[in-house]
Amino acid sequence: MTRPTVSIVVPTRNGMDSLPALFDALAQQVHGFEVEIVVIDTESTDGTLAFVHTRATRVLQTAAAQFNHGLTRNQAIAASSGSFIVLLSQDAVPADEHWLDALVSPLHQTPALAGSWARQVTRPEAGVIARHYHAHWAGSSRAPVVARIDDAAAFAAMPPLDRLRLCTFDNVCACLRRTAWQASPFADTPVAEDLAWARQVLLAGHALAFVPEAVVVHSHARPASYEFERTALLHRELHRLFGVRTIPTWRALMRSLASTAALHLQLRRQAPTGVPVESLPHALALAVAWPLGQFIGGRRAVRGTAAVRSRRV
Repeated sequence: MTRPTVSIVVPTRNGMDSLPALFDALAQQVHGFEVEIVVIDTESTDGTLAFVHTRATRVLQTAAAQFNHGLTRNQAIAASSGSFIVLLSQDAVPADEHWLDALVSPLHQTPALAGSWARQVTRPEAGVIARHYHAHWAGSSRAPVVARIDDAAAFAAMPPLDRLRLCTFDNVCACLRRTAWQASPFADTPVAEDLAWARQVLLAGHALAFVPEAVVVHSHARPASYEFERTALLHRELHRLFGVRTIPTWRALMRSLASTAALHLQLRRQAPTGVPVESLPHALALAVAWPLGQFIGGRRAVRGTAAVRSRRV
């Protein structure tokens, strides 16, 4: 059997809302290489496991108590065989038939690249607040970027947010060169395994490419409680990795709570015709969850408090 050039790795858990569309989109890709699809499932109960057995090349299983964003991906990658590994969230659906070729081609063409990552666009049902934050995120840009670190000392001297921007990378949809992953597998981490990996490979002298021509449809409408937990975990890791602390004091938290609530109310009032609008309770709950999560996460990092991961994050 020909050794696959590309392995697509998809972690799943109760993903039947999006998996049929995802696998249909994968089947429609136009490219010139062999592909295998490896799924690693975490205790799905909605028919996901039966479905992926009919569509994937190989299916692995892991227990919820053992799930880890870095180590679980390592397990699936180790079971794959492609020279390039595409990591894809179960709810990230390729936008067209050229997505895979656009994502992988830069690694074929440029040996210095350790990885590439795709542009994300919001789902049609995404609310006006979700669309606003997405539009201000690097992963929504239409401009290609190649990131590299030429001087580790200069990188260490950069402001924390600049270090974070340089290492921005997203495993919602990314491609890794296998040899780069073998030298630098994902870390044991409750969240932000992609940012930690990007920092590691960039400091090792590799480069990473943001490829806006490779597009996936991906956005969320999650409960505010989930957003708080995830934000707190993320900002603990952002401080550990880059020294980022966006809301360092109680006074800064109060200012952020007020300004975020005002922004959310304004976005609801000024929503363009036809754009969905988050409910008022949800908009205000998010205006608390996101700043408070940033504050708590940074505080836990400074105090050395251990990460507390909910099973749903």
